[in-house]
Amino acid sequence: MSARRVLVTGGDGFLGRGVLAALAGKSLDVLVALDVREVPAERQLQGVVYRQQDVRDAGIGDTLAAHAIDTVVHLASIVTPGKDSNRAFEHSVDVGGTRNVLEACVARGVRHIVVSSSGAAYGYHADNPAWITESQPLRGNPVFAYADHKRQVEEMLADYRAAHPALAQTVLRIGTILGERVDNQITALFEKKRLIAIRGSASPFVFVWDEDVTGAIAHALGEAPPGCYNLAGDGALTIHEIASRLGKQATDWPVGVLKAALAVGSALGVSRYGPEQLDFLRYRPVLLNTALKERFGYVPSKTSSEAFDAFVAARARQGRPVTSS
Repeated sequence: MSARRVLVTGGDGFLGRGVLAALAGKSLDVLVALDVREVPAERQLQGVVYRQQDVRDAGIGDTLAAHAIDTVVHLASIVTPGKDSNRAFEHSVDVGGTRNVLEACVARGVRHIVVSSSGAAYGYHADNPAWITESQPLRGNPVFAYADHKRQVEEMLADYRAAHPALAQTVLRIGTILGERVDNQITALFEKKRLIAIRGSASPFVFVWDEDVTGAIAHALGEAPPGCYNLAGDGALTIHEIASRLGKQATDWPVGVLKAALAVGSALGVSRYGPEQLDFLRYRPVLLNTALKERFGYVPSKTSSEAFDAFVAARARQGRPVTSS
């Protein structure tokens, strides 16, 4: 059954704003946006009901009931923590907040929840297969809060699927998002004069265009079958292929040298990253999107390669190019 009365958590985040823009033009009966911050009037879209509410708030169930919500799009999570953040707080939002939303959905008879998960839930491991399908175990990494929390959230979702089958779930394991206005720790890597490559590691990236993420979420609210799906464009680009497209060099460093440098930088407080961060580049999960296209019925408009080229072109138009001058 198609969604008619939809609530979006994390409504004022980067992804949330894109989803609301995509859904605001559809003939929904109700579209509610929740965010922990009050959304300024100039960013509010016509036809959207905005409410300031934390996903950890026990009153979310009342909000669902007040608007007779049948479908929840749960986007709220901490992707890039602030400098004053800590692991306990991030866990309370990512994992505790998701538990609170799920409990409210079950208590208030919500029919369907769409959750933005991540390929990071599979984890960054040396024995990852070359291409990861949805049957691959979700192993996260304890040293990476985001990956570990996404794994915990997905384990919780699996428990809810078994205990509460009336609440249908669509879980999208999203690759690295690129778009015209995307700025994050991944895009910061591409801005460097020289890209860091790890000797013996291809460091492949799978990209997905931001409009394909919002498009897949909108597709999930129609007649698409629930389930867990990798959300990424076709193909992947290695770190050396990325460097070549940027007109830059990718310097190959031995693992030992990089580990030592990161250990020293972390100890001195001049780097926020420790030696464990190398696995983030060495063992990137490469998502295969066959199920997304064949079972879910959504075909991304851009491949990984096309998404990257579109990102580079957008930066050039904005006067902040990532290519070598």
